[in-house]
Amino acid sequence: MTSPIRPRRSVLYMPASNERALEKAKTLPVDAVIFDLEDAVAPEAKESAREIACAAVKSGEYGHREVVIRVNGLETAWGYDDVVAASAAEPDAILIPKVFSGQMVITANKLLRDNGAVPKTKIWAMIETPLAILHAEEIASMSTATRLECFVMGTNDLALELGCAQTPDRAPMQTSLSWAMLAGRSYGLSMIDGVFNGIGDDAGFAASCHQGVDFGFDGKTIIHPSQIAPCNDAFSPPDDEITWARKILTAFDAPENASVGVLKIEGKMVERLHAEEAARLVAMADAIAAREAG
Repeated sequence: MTSPIRPRRSVLYMPASNERALEKAKTLPVDAVIFDLEDAVAPEAKESAREIACAAVKSGEYGHREVVIRVNGLETAWGYDDVVAASAAEPDAILIPKVFSGQMVITANKLLRDNGAVPKTKIWAMIETPLAILHAEEIASMSTATRLECFVMGTNDLALELGCAQTPDRAPMQTSLSWAMLAGRSYGLSMIDGVFNGIGDDAGFAASCHQGVDFGFDGKTIIHPSQIAPCNDAFSPPDDEITWARKILTAFDAPENASVGVLKIEGKMVERLHAEEAARLVAMADAIAAREAG
């Protein structure tokens, strides 16, 4: 059975140690929140942040929003305990940082299973190192036998390890982004773009979002609530595209066209493969509309 489409246009990182921020997230028009136990939390606050994040997830007060816990690396002093606690909290996903091999996904999957994670709790993988890019296909292929569901690009860490500049057009990282996209889409993964660091640079953020759309990403990780609305807008299907998609579906759904592979619609030649894309677009538009209505 096909899983329902879940919009992942805006994915907001929140420090798990900040209880006020986690409370505010319950009211934000964001598609997903990531309670971060890793980069955003000082070593001395790791254990208390873990308790705060798990309590927030267990509250069940985040409505339609997907709730994700980013744990510390499995090789760190906190990673194992993070996964154990997160598994018990039953988030929608556990985000594993710095994944660079398929074996790391297998290890994470076993930890979730051995610690009683419910079936809905998926694995999201941070792709943020050169090795992760080189092994992207191997990592993505683990989705056929594990809970792996999504790649999240860690562009800050990737730029640091590549030693490259973060230019507005992201030219130094385009090969890496494209390679990860090829691997992820080959195995049906959701793809979430990396953050834009310039809080207050509205034009720069908008350009980064639209570039992410052009790459094919489903959405973008963000670091401030002010980025939610423009991110949602950029990654939502435009009205004219939805209208055209509905026309394609109506034409191909007509009984007389049941076995037709190509149709002429308003002067344009449209193949049945375009109907498949139209169906996906309409399903996403309907899911977004239902979320915003509810």
